[in-house]
Amino acid sequence: METKIYRMDQQAIQEAAELVKKGELIAFPTETVYGLGADATSEEAVKKIYEAKGRPSDNPLIVHVADRHQIKNYVEEIPPLAERLIDHFMPGPFTIILKSNGKIAPTVTAGLDTVAIRIPDHPAGRNFIRETGLPIAAPSANISGKPSPTKARHVAEDLNGRIAGIIDGGATGVGLESTVVDGTGELPVILRPGGVTAEEIKAITDIAESPARQESDKPKAPGMKYNHYEPDAPMILIDGDAGFFQQQINQFSSKGEKVAVIASNELAEKLETEHIYQCGPRINLKEVAVNLYEALRFFKKTDVDIILAETFEDKGIGQAIMNRLTKAAQDRISQK
Repeated sequence: METKIYRMDQQAIQEAAELVKKGELIAFPTETVYGLGADATSEEAVKKIYEAKGRPSDNPLIVHVADRHQIKNYVEEIPPLAERLIDHFMPGPFTIILKSNGKIAPTVTAGLDTVAIRIPDHPAGRNFIRETGLPIAAPSANISGKPSPTKARHVAEDLNGRIAGIIDGGATGVGLESTVVDGTGELPVILRPGGVTAEEIKAITDIAESPARQESDKPKAPGMKYNHYEPDAPMILIDGDAGFFQQQINQFSSKGEKVAVIASNELAEKLETEHIYQCGPRINLKEVAVNLYEALRFFKKTDVDIILAETFEDKGIGQAIMNRLTKAAQDRISQK
């Protein structure tokens, strides 16, 4: 299959939308990462997503719609608390789980009676969804388990020849996936941290305690059960100051291993190492979030044996950063 690259002009978006209506897959930009879109009401179309990504079929997908009026078409009800959350955070990097009314294909919901739904805040992405006239099931447009794509070229690296097309909307703005909140109970539950922080949600309402990572049961949201975001080389998280981080670099290097580093600008300036990706300043973790997946992909074309990554404060957007780094890493070494 030839994968066509579409620009953001209206004719190109309409052409891509027509392909989705015919059951094909189109990758499109959102404000978080690029999504791999299919008609969420079509079993056959959605199955192509799982095939293209190599994604486990018990891992539910998020449904993307163009506006809040569409949400009502696919859920039993929108409780008052969910209405408040939608008012505050949509369009934006926020996904809410509600009771499904059965109109979304079972392959999207992984057989659950709930559906995860959001309105992306990207003009080209929303225009594309609107042109299809459909709810669009769209996980990240990458090979399952690998870092999510924040640029069209990332999608092409993973899925060229597997999908019908890619709408090139440039680099995404948030860089991490949406926050997923279960809105079916009395209080919202954060199932996956993301672009909307827990602190922002707490400013609107109390939240219930988040569940631990699921291992055996069907996950209710993406990112709860399987490993994700893994770079091509094994990655270890390093907790400690610059001196401790340098010791780890030296120890692995002394074993003959070619070491790469992912670090903040501040830490990078203090380290002596050849292969390093500076992902942004610690005083601006939103910039770190934007660059994180690029960092995890950066060493794909270099011959490194191991990646050592800095850790960040686990609050605000740092909670989402650490969620992704922890899922991507094989181990964690902490300074005593």
